[in-house]
Amino acid sequence: SHQTSALNRTNQAVVMAASGMMEGMEKGHVVTKLEGVHKKAPSRRRGHLGKRTKFVRELVQEVMGLAPYQKRIQELLKVGRDKRALKLAKKKLGTHGRAKRCRENMAALLRKARK
Repeated sequence: SHQTSALNRTNQAVVMAASGMMEGMEKGHVVTKLEGVHKKAPSRRRGHLGKRTKFVRELVQEVMGLAPYQKRIQELLKVGRDKRALKLAKKKLGTHGRAKRCRENMAALLRKARK
């Protein structure tokens, strides 16, 4: 169960020690806190890109190359049609945020190819 916190005179949160009582300011089961352990709920990690997934995606892109719409976006960026590239990406990917990320990725690949 959670511990109740109160504010002391310097407005810092102070975690009250549990007393083992069912009621009152310091209610709750008495437990010993483990040192240096901060457990994060698995749901908080959901959607986070792992090392292996990142590696596999990079490898697949290296082997397979770009999708036709990505090649077209690169062509549009080459001729300076950034807004048109964004519109194409948005139509293909569905959201403005994904489209912006895609356009940035394609621009980065172009910059990398020029070096």
